[in-house]
Amino acid sequence: MMATGTKGSLIHMGSQMGHVGGPNRALYCASKWALEGMNKAFALDLAAHGIRSNTIAPTFIETPLTKPYFEDPAFKASVLEKIKIGRIGAPEDLMGAVLFLAGDASAMMTGTSLVVDGGWTAE
Repeated sequence: MMATGTKGSLIHMGSQMGHVGGPNRALYCASKWALEGMNKAFALDLAAHGIRSNTIAPTFIETPLTKPYFEDPAFKASVLEKIKIGRIGAPEDLMGAVLFLAGDASAMMTGTSLVVDGGWTAE
């Protein structure tokens, strides 16, 4: 983008775990906290080029990769206990955040994260 002078928006897919800790998730949390830091550094480095950098930090989203985890009733219950809205996320729950960050409505946003977590991090 810099080489072609293209202005725009970088959108990184993070996780709520880039904002909180979780049991048995040290490495995952570390990688997501690192992504949040990289996002902020990109925001500082790229703003002068008209390039914004933000992350979306979702809660658990049911996908073919995560679906087997939710077949364990204890795991699913522990996740639902933390998601205050009371359901596991779907990919469609992230579409609004992606469209917002990609468009002009977020023209003054860079170096931040939209946490789409159903209330998990509110506690």
